[in-house]
Order: sequence, then structure tokens, then C-alpha cells
Amino acid sequence: MDKKAKKRLDVINKKLQTLRPRLAGSREQADDEAELQQLENEINSLQAEAAELKAKK
Repeated sequence: MDKKAKKRLDVINKKLQTLRPRLAGSREQADDEAELQQLENEINSLQAEAAELKAKK
């Protein structure tokens, strides 16, 4: 894995660490359904990108 991919993977993991608690809180207090869907979509896309980067090793 090159330096750029490793850096991107680090950024993705940091974003996921902040998004997961926000998603959990949004599920508990389901005021805005659009926000819940947006958070789920963002997490799924970041996880897919992380898996793609890991597969390229």
C-alpha cells in the first residue's frame, strides 16, 4: 500500500469514528429521517472505499 492510500485510509477511519456515534444518536432520536439516511449512506460509502483500498494492497 503506498503512502497516499495509507493516508486516505487513516482519514476514512477517523471520519467513521465520528460518524458512527452520530448515527447511533440519530437512531435514538429519530427527528429527521433525511439525516439518518444521509449518515447511513456516508458510512456505507466510506466503508466501501476503505475495503477497496485494503484490497489493493
